[in-house]
Amino acid sequence: MKRVAVSQRVDLHPERSESRDALDQRLVDFLLAAGFLPVPVPNGLVDANLDHWLAAVSPQALLLSGGNDIGQCPARDRTEAFLLDHARSRNLPVLGICRGMQMLGHWSGVALKAVGGHVRTRHRLSGRIVAEVNSYHSQSLAGCPQDFEVLARSEDGEIEAIRHLSLPWEGWMWHPEREADFASHDVQRIRQLFGETDSTQGKDVL
Repeated sequence: MKRVAVSQRVDLHPERSESRDALDQRLVDFLLAAGFLPVPVPNGLVDANLDHWLAAVSPQALLLSGGNDIGQCPARDRTEAFLLDHARSRNLPVLGICRGMQMLGHWSGVALKAVGGHVRTRHRLSGRIVAEVNSYHSQSLAGCPQDFEVLARSEDGEIEAIRHLSLPWEGWMWHPEREADFASHDVQRIRQLFGETDSTQGKDVL
């Protein structure tokens, strides 16, 4: 099984004076269902220590998970930026989910904007990905990052999925792990992205 480094959200517990890394167990289940071995990345490692961790684990793909707004947890922001630099230098596949897609945009120099009607709802996507997906975000990319293309938009025109033009990188604003039953098109797409099946071209009607 390919090892996938998975970034974690930060949960604050002031009553215990603790900052905890956290990962939804459903995301672990989703990656296992797709045939990958998830390896959570600690947010307490920076620079050389994170470099040592990556050398020891040697992940073959990277998944940036959801949770936390960018700027809310500087340690997580630094960790994910470092991970993206690592993935770019080694041409590793990357999938950004929700905040993870926002991080792809932020790392590429694109601002975020507030949006309404995208929290605890569902959208029908149009574009190269046509599907009904869940939605749990109050911010959206203000534009398409340089060297990326838009794969899908919501009914109100917000960017819901992007893909890098030369690197094996994608971002999805929906949470595949939060579906009662994992959607076959999400499982197939991450397998294609992470190199388990041949990638497809053209419109993806799902």
